[in-house]
Amino acid sequence: MTLGIALGLLAGVFLAFSNGANDNFKGVATLLGSKTASYKTAVFWATVTTFAGSLAAFFLAHKLMVSFSGKGLVPEEVAQLTSFSASVALASASTVFLATRIGFPISTTHAIIGALVGTGLLASPHGVNIEKLFSAFFIPLLLSPVLSIFGAGVLYPTMSLVRKKLGVTRESCLCIGNEVLVRVPQGISKGIAASAVLQVDGCPQISVGTKVTCEERYVGQVWGLSAKTVLDAAHFLSAGLVSFARGLNDTPKIAAILLVGGSFTAMPSVGIVAIAIALGGTIFVKRIADTMSYQITEMNDGQGFSANFVTSLIVIGASHLGMPVSTTHVSCGSLFGIGTVTRQAHWGSILKIILACVVTLPLAGLLGVLSFWLLRGVLS
Repeated sequence: MTLGIALGLLAGVFLAFSNGANDNFKGVATLLGSKTASYKTAVFWATVTTFAGSLAAFFLAHKLMVSFSGKGLVPEEVAQLTSFSASVALASASTVFLATRIGFPISTTHAIIGALVGTGLLASPHGVNIEKLFSAFFIPLLLSPVLSIFGAGVLYPTMSLVRKKLGVTRESCLCIGNEVLVRVPQGISKGIAASAVLQVDGCPQISVGTKVTCEERYVGQVWGLSAKTVLDAAHFLSAGLVSFARGLNDTPKIAAILLVGGSFTAMPSVGIVAIAIALGGTIFVKRIADTMSYQITEMNDGQGFSANFVTSLIVIGASHLGMPVSTTHVSCGSLFGIGTVTRQAHWGSILKIILACVVTLPLAGLLGVLSFWLLRGVLS
C-alpha cells in the first residue's frame, strides 16, 4: 500500500468515525428525551439501524457518491488527486470531531462541502464551479430544514386531532421523590401541580433538593391495543427510520473519498465507512445525546414520533434523488418545529446550534486549505 493510499484511507476512516460520533444519536434523541427508552437502548437501536442504512447506500445512493467525489465542482484532474481527497477528509473530519468533543451537533455534509470548497480553491487553477455549488449543494441544504420545521409543525397538531378522534387521552403524572405518583389534569402547569400536592394531608414532606419530575402518558385503546404500546412501537420505528436514512445519506458522501484514485471499489469503501461510523457512534456520542435529547425542546413520545417521521421522509427521499441534505439540519429543524408548536423550545440552545452550523462551512474550508498546503508536497 502506497503512502497516498494509506493516508487517504486513514483520513476517510477518521471522517466516518467523527460522523458516527456526532450524528449517530440524532435519530434516536427523541426516544431518550421523551423517556421512551434508556440511553443504552437508544444507542444500540441507532447503531444497528444506521449500519443497515450504510449498507443499503451501496444499492440506493450512487448519485451521492458521484456528487461528493468533487466531480463537476472542480476539474476532473484535480478531483482525482489523492492529496485532494485526503485533504477534504482530514479537514471535514477535524471539524466534526472538534464539534463532537464540545457537544455541538453540526452537519457532516456542511463540513465536507466547506472542505471541498476550501481545498478546491487552492488545488484548482480555475477555482470551484459556483453554479454547481449552489444548485447541487446549497439549495437542498437550505430548503430541507425549512421543510422539516414546517412539516413537523403541521404533522404534530394533525396527529393530536387524530388521537382525540380515537378517544386517546393524555394525562400528566407528578412524581415526587420517585415514591408518590399523583395524576394531574391536563393543562395544569408543573409548578401549580406541585404546590397543590404539597397542600394535601398525608403527602410526604419535600426537603430542599428533592427531585420533582412530571411525565405525560397516553391512555386509551388503538385497534384493541394500549395506546402507549402502539405509540412506543411507532416511535421506535420512526427513530430507526431516521437512523437508517442517516446511514443511507451520509455513507456515500464519505465513501466517495475512498474511491478517488481507484484504490478501493464501491463495496469495500461502503463497508469500511459503515464500520467506522458504528464505532464512532458508540464511543463518543454522550455529549451530543444530551444536547439533542434535552437542550432543544421538551417533548413527549407523540411529539418525538412526529419529529422523527418528518425527518425520515425528507432524508430518505433526498438520498434516493441524490440530493445532499443534512440529517442534522433536518432533525434539528423537526425538533425546532415541535418546540415552536408546543412553546417549549429552548431558544438559547437553538441559537447556539445555529451558530455552530454557520461556523462549520468557513472552518472546514480553512482547514481544507491548510491540509492541502501540507499534503500536496507529500502526495500526488
